[in-house]
Amino acid sequence: MPKAIRTDSDNNRTTGLAIPGLFSGKPGTVAQQVHDGDTLDVVPHGNIAVRLLGIDTPEVSFAFPGPRLNFVDLQDARWNEFLQDPFHTKWGSFTTAVPAALKSWIQSKVVGEPGTVHHDHAAAATTELRSLISRDMEIMGQDLTTFGYYLGFGFEVMDGYGRFLCTVNRNQPDRSKPAPRPPTYNLRLLERGRAFPYFIWPNVNPWNRPDSVTKAVIPPGKAKLLVENDRELLTARTSVQAARTQHRGVFDAMNPMLLEPFELRFLSRRELPGRYVIDLTSDSNTLIHPHNYYRVPLPEDRLWIPSGYAPLFEKAGWESERQPSQSDSR
Repeated sequence: MPKAIRTDSDNNRTTGLAIPGLFSGKPGTVAQQVHDGDTLDVVPHGNIAVRLLGIDTPEVSFAFPGPRLNFVDLQDARWNEFLQDPFHTKWGSFTTAVPAALKSWIQSKVVGEPGTVHHDHAAAATTELRSLISRDMEIMGQDLTTFGYYLGFGFEVMDGYGRFLCTVNRNQPDRSKPAPRPPTYNLRLLERGRAFPYFIWPNVNPWNRPDSVTKAVIPPGKAKLLVENDRELLTARTSVQAARTQHRGVFDAMNPMLLEPFELRFLSRRELPGRYVIDLTSDSNTLIHPHNYYRVPLPEDRLWIPSGYAPLFEKAGWESERQPSQSDSR
């Protein structure tokens, strides 16, 4: 089935298709569909993808660098060739000069067969999520016609690709029956080491949102305090630390995935990261420049701030780090 929400990156548009809203399982009358002069009920005409908040799993396939940017499965041997030497000019130029320190950081990680390793972990993450959902159906005594999901949205309900941004769990109204309600799929994947944490402000905690994005801005130097008092962040970070200590999933001591998914994406796109970073272990009031993200080496210690929100943080008293100079670029 086609997607109900579509993106057109060439024209910077997001569009969608819908059908009249359902009432008692059937399309309602026009009077039922139209609530008032500016509101009507619709049902998406097609599937809508959901992007799990706070996590980043290995890519099953991605746009391979080149003039056409065709999506290529990560098990294709070309990914090993590319990722073993991702800065070679044959793959095309980056839109911005790559700082030498960032280049060294990436080169230290692309050892062995990084494409094959990425594929293996992507397959494992996919299998894990499928297994979790199938097991939840069994526990709930439901099938594909009756099983449902419960979604918890961040400040931004949808991303630029037309995907819902949310935490997802089985829809279980009674927290104790038929079994204790488990953590969200987001957290369960982190616990099992099948995903990297990927905290992007302001979509951090869907259960504790201020009433405006301005009020959600973290006071300068208070990120560490935020972590200590935000149960969702604390639980997620603790789960990642435990997975790393126990060598689960992407932290497998014998087959670790050292190149994070977002790193593969920016290397392939030939575009350096564009989000600032706050160090969640620090009392600093500095927004770390996107090209210096590696200075916070552990992914659970990074809070990503989209560049469009940086002015809100600067107005609140944060200081944005300057872009690495050309002398630090090659």
